[in-house]
Amino acid sequence: MNFLSLMTQGGPVSQLVAMLLLMMSVASWVVILWKAWLLPRAVGDVARSTAAFWQSASVEEAREKVASFDRETLVLPLIAATNIKANGTLASAGDRAQQLTRVLRDALHATLRKLQFGQVLLATVGATAPFVGLLGTVWGIYHALIGMASAGQVTIDKVSGPVGEALIMTAAGLAVAIPAVLAYNVFGRYIGRIEADLEGFALDLRELLVAE
Repeated sequence: MNFLSLMTQGGPVSQLVAMLLLMMSVASWVVILWKAWLLPRAVGDVARSTAAFWQSASVEEAREKVASFDRETLVLPLIAATNIKANGTLASAGDRAQQLTRVLRDALHATLRKLQFGQVLLATVGATAPFVGLLGTVWGIYHALIGMASAGQVTIDKVSGPVGEALIMTAAGLAVAIPAVLAYNVFGRYIGRIEADLEGFALDLRELLVAE
Protein backbone atom coordinates (compact mmCIF):
# COMPACT_ATOMS: atom_id res chain seq x y z
CA MET A 1 0.00 0.00 0.00
CA ASN A 2 1.37 3.41 -0.92
CA PHE A 3 0.41 6.96 0.03
CA LEU A 4 -2.24 7.27 -2.68
CA SER A 5 -3.89 4.01 -1.69
CA LEU A 6 -4.02 5.18 1.91
CA MET A 7 -6.10 8.13 0.73
CA THR A 8 -8.59 5.82 -1.00
CA GLN A 9 -8.51 2.64 1.07
CA GLY A 10 -7.54 3.75 4.57
CA GLY A 11 -9.94 4.54 7.38
CA PRO A 12 -11.47 8.00 7.89
CA VAL A 13 -8.63 9.22 10.10
CA SER A 14 -5.94 7.92 7.72
CA GLN A 15 -7.71 9.54 4.79
CA LEU A 16 -8.01 12.82 6.67
CA VAL A 17 -4.32 12.82 7.57
CA ALA A 18 -3.31 11.92 4.02
CA MET A 19 -5.50 14.66 2.58
CA LEU A 20 -4.11 17.20 5.05
CA LEU A 21 -0.54 16.28 4.11
CA LEU A 22 -1.40 16.56 0.43
CA MET A 23 -2.90 20.03 0.90
CA MET A 24 0.12 21.15 2.96
CA SER A 25 2.45 19.89 0.24
CA VAL A 26 0.57 21.61 -2.58
CA ALA A 27 0.34 24.90 -0.66
CA SER A 28 4.02 24.90 0.26
CA TRP A 29 5.15 24.06 -3.28
CA VAL A 30 3.02 26.85 -4.73
CA VAL A 31 4.74 29.28 -2.36
CA ILE A 32 8.17 27.76 -3.03
CA LEU A 33 7.87 28.05 -6.81
CA TRP A 34 6.46 31.58 -6.62
CA LYS A 35 9.15 32.87 -4.25
CA ALA A 36 11.91 31.04 -6.13
CA TRP A 37 10.90 33.16 -9.12
CA LEU A 38 10.25 36.39 -7.20
CA LEU A 39 13.14 36.79 -4.76
CA PRO A 40 16.19 36.32 -7.03
CA ARG A 41 14.59 38.75 -9.46
CA ALA A 42 13.89 41.21 -6.65
CA VAL A 43 17.53 41.18 -5.50
CA GLY A 44 18.69 42.33 -8.93
CA ASP A 45 15.86 44.81 -9.33
CA VAL A 46 16.61 46.54 -6.02
CA ALA A 47 20.30 46.84 -6.88
CA ARG A 48 19.59 48.27 -10.33
CA SER A 49 16.85 50.57 -9.06
CA THR A 50 18.95 52.12 -6.31
CA ALA A 51 21.88 52.54 -8.70
CA ALA A 52 19.61 54.26 -11.23
CA PHE A 53 18.27 56.55 -8.50
CA TRP A 54 21.67 57.85 -7.47
CA GLN A 55 22.74 58.35 -11.07
CA SER A 56 19.79 60.67 -11.72
CA ALA A 57 19.89 64.45 -11.66
CA SER A 58 16.69 64.88 -9.63
CA VAL A 59 14.14 62.90 -7.65
CA GLU A 60 11.60 63.29 -10.45
CA GLU A 61 14.03 61.94 -13.02
CA ALA A 62 15.02 59.16 -10.63
CA ARG A 63 11.41 58.12 -10.18
CA GLU A 64 11.04 57.63 -13.94
CA LYS A 65 14.27 55.65 -14.21
CA VAL A 66 13.48 53.44 -11.23
CA ALA A 67 10.05 52.59 -12.65
CA SER A 68 11.73 50.78 -15.55
CA PHE A 69 13.80 48.57 -13.24
CA ASP A 70 11.56 48.05 -10.20
CA ARG A 71 9.37 45.26 -11.60
CA GLU A 72 8.22 44.09 -8.14
CA THR A 73 7.54 47.65 -6.91
CA LEU A 74 9.90 47.50 -3.94
CA VAL A 75 11.82 50.77 -4.30
CA LEU A 76 9.16 53.00 -5.84
CA PRO A 77 6.96 53.04 -2.69
CA LEU A 78 9.87 54.49 -0.71
CA ILE A 79 10.37 57.27 -3.25
CA ALA A 80 6.65 57.97 -3.49
CA ALA A 81 6.35 58.16 0.30
CA THR A 82 8.66 61.17 0.41
CA ASN A 83 6.08 63.31 -1.42
CA ILE A 84 4.74 64.72 1.84
CA LYS A 85 1.82 67.12 1.73
CA ALA A 86 0.82 69.33 4.63
CA ASN A 87 -2.80 68.60 5.52
CA GLY A 88 -3.05 69.80 9.09
CA THR A 89 -3.19 66.33 10.64
CA LEU A 90 -0.89 64.68 13.15
CA ALA A 91 0.65 62.73 10.27
CA SER A 92 2.12 65.98 8.99
CA ALA A 93 3.19 67.22 12.43
CA GLY A 94 6.85 67.70 13.32
CA ASP A 95 9.75 68.85 11.22
CA ARG A 96 10.62 67.40 7.82
CA ALA A 97 13.11 64.91 9.24
CA GLN A 98 10.47 63.41 11.54
CA GLN A 99 7.91 63.24 8.76
CA LEU A 100 10.35 61.53 6.41
CA THR A 101 11.30 59.02 9.08
CA ARG A 102 7.66 58.14 9.65
CA VAL A 103 6.60 57.80 6.01
CA LEU A 104 9.73 55.90 4.97
CA ARG A 105 9.36 53.50 7.89
CA ASP A 106 5.73 52.80 6.96
CA ALA A 107 6.61 52.29 3.29
CA LEU A 108 9.50 50.00 4.21
CA HIS A 109 7.30 47.89 6.49
CA ALA A 110 4.70 47.51 3.73
CA THR A 111 7.38 46.39 1.28
CA LEU A 112 8.83 43.88 3.74
CA ARG A 113 5.39 42.41 4.41
CA LYS A 114 5.16 41.75 0.68
CA LEU A 115 8.51 39.97 0.71
CA GLN A 116 7.65 37.99 3.85
CA PHE A 117 4.39 36.69 2.38
CA GLY A 118 4.35 32.88 2.49
CA GLN A 119 7.17 32.54 5.02
CA VAL A 120 4.74 31.78 7.85
CA LEU A 121 3.14 29.05 5.75
CA LEU A 122 6.50 27.43 5.02
CA ALA A 123 7.51 27.59 8.67
CA THR A 124 4.17 26.12 9.77
CA VAL A 125 4.33 23.26 7.27
CA GLY A 126 7.94 22.51 8.16
CA ALA A 127 7.13 22.41 11.87
CA THR A 128 3.84 20.52 11.82
CA ALA A 129 3.96 18.11 8.84
CA PRO A 130 6.15 15.50 10.64
CA PHE A 131 3.73 15.42 13.56
CA VAL A 132 0.73 15.13 11.26
CA GLY A 133 2.42 12.17 9.58
CA LEU A 134 3.25 10.69 12.97
CA LEU A 135 -0.39 10.97 13.97
CA GLY A 136 -1.35 8.95 10.92
CA THR A 137 1.30 6.36 11.75
CA VAL A 138 0.20 5.97 15.37
CA TRP A 139 -3.43 5.70 14.35
CA GLY A 140 -2.61 3.15 11.65
CA ILE A 141 -0.55 1.00 14.03
CA TYR A 142 -3.29 1.16 16.65
CA HIS A 143 -5.91 -0.10 14.23
CA ALA A 144 -3.52 -2.74 12.89
CA LEU A 145 -2.97 -4.07 16.41
CA ILE A 146 -6.70 -4.04 17.12
CA GLY A 147 -7.32 -6.01 13.94
CA MET A 148 -4.63 -8.56 14.73
CA ALA A 149 -5.89 -8.98 18.30
CA SER A 150 -9.37 -9.74 17.04
CA ALA A 151 -7.94 -12.26 14.56
CA GLY A 152 -6.42 -14.29 17.37
CA GLN A 153 -3.08 -15.72 16.20
CA VAL A 154 -0.38 -13.09 15.57
CA THR A 155 2.65 -13.80 13.37
CA ILE A 156 5.46 -11.60 12.12
CA ASP A 157 4.08 -11.47 8.59
CA LYS A 158 0.75 -10.24 9.90
CA VAL A 159 2.48 -7.52 11.93
CA SER A 160 4.99 -6.28 9.37
CA GLY A 161 2.45 -5.50 6.64
CA PRO A 162 0.07 -3.21 8.55
CA VAL A 163 2.90 -1.54 10.50
CA GLY A 164 4.86 -0.88 7.30
CA GLU A 165 1.78 0.65 5.73
CA ALA A 166 1.28 2.89 8.74
CA LEU A 167 4.91 4.08 8.62
CA ILE A 168 4.25 5.51 5.15
CA MET A 169 2.49 8.39 6.90
CA THR A 170 5.67 9.32 8.81
CA ALA A 171 7.69 9.24 5.59
CA ALA A 172 5.05 11.38 3.88
CA GLY A 173 5.15 13.91 6.70
CA LEU A 174 8.93 14.23 6.38
CA ALA A 175 8.68 14.49 2.59
CA VAL A 176 6.31 17.43 3.02
CA ALA A 177 8.29 19.13 5.79
CA ILE A 178 11.85 18.96 4.44
CA PRO A 179 11.34 21.08 1.26
CA ALA A 180 9.38 23.65 3.27
CA VAL A 181 12.15 24.00 5.87
CA LEU A 182 14.90 24.24 3.26
CA ALA A 183 12.95 26.81 1.23
CA TYR A 184 12.19 28.86 4.36
CA ASN A 185 15.89 29.13 5.20
CA VAL A 186 17.00 29.93 1.65
CA PHE A 187 14.27 32.53 1.13
CA GLY A 188 15.04 34.04 4.52
CA ARG A 189 18.56 34.82 3.33
CA TYR A 190 17.23 36.48 0.18
CA ILE A 191 14.74 38.54 2.18
CA GLY A 192 17.42 39.57 4.67
CA ARG A 193 19.64 40.81 1.85
CA ILE A 194 16.82 42.78 0.21
CA GLU A 195 15.76 44.20 3.58
CA ALA A 196 19.29 45.45 4.28
CA ASP A 197 19.49 47.09 0.85
CA LEU A 198 16.11 48.79 1.26
CA GLU A 199 16.88 50.00 4.77
CA GLY A 200 20.16 51.48 3.58
CA PHE A 201 18.44 53.17 0.65
CA ALA A 202 15.68 54.56 2.89
CA LEU A 203 18.26 56.01 5.28
CA ASP A 204 20.28 57.61 2.49
CA LEU A 205 17.11 58.96 0.87
CA ARG A 206 16.03 60.52 4.16
CA GLU A 207 19.40 62.19 4.64
CA LEU A 208 19.31 63.53 1.08
CA LEU A 209 15.87 65.07 1.38
CA VAL A 210 16.42 66.49 4.87
CA ALA A 211 19.47 68.35 3.58
CA GLU A 212 17.50 70.00 0.74
